[in-house]
Amino acid sequence: MSSRGKRKDEDVRASDDESESHAPAKKVAKPADSSDESDDIVVCNLSKNRRVSVRNWNGKIWIDIREFYVKDGKTLPGKKGISLSVDQWNTLRNHAEDIEKALSDLS
Repeated sequence: MSSRGKRKDEDVRASDDESESHAPAKKVAKPADSSDESDDIVVCNLSKNRRVSVRNWNGKIWIDIREFYVKDGKTLPGKKGISLSVDQWNTLRNHAEDIEKALSDLS
C-alpha cells in the first residue's frame, strides 16, 4: 500500500498542538451607522447601482468605484468595486487619452 497522500502520525500530532495555540481571529461586524473615520463625497452615479465617490478613510484619500445594493431600506456598498489611491488615480487619469484611442480602435 502506498503512503502517498497519507499523513504520518507525527505530522498529525504536531498540527493538533499548533491549532490549539493559534486560533483564527474572529471578525466582528460593525454596525452600518458606526463612524469609522469615513467621509464619502459622491461624485457621480454611473448607473442605478454604481457610483464614484471620493473618501477619506483612516487618514488616506481613496477614489472608490463601486456597486451598491439596498438592504432593509439602506443603500450599502457591495464587494464588487475598486478603491484607487490618489497615485493610482493620477496614473489612470494620465492614460485617459490612451484609453480613448483604444476605445476608438475597437469601435
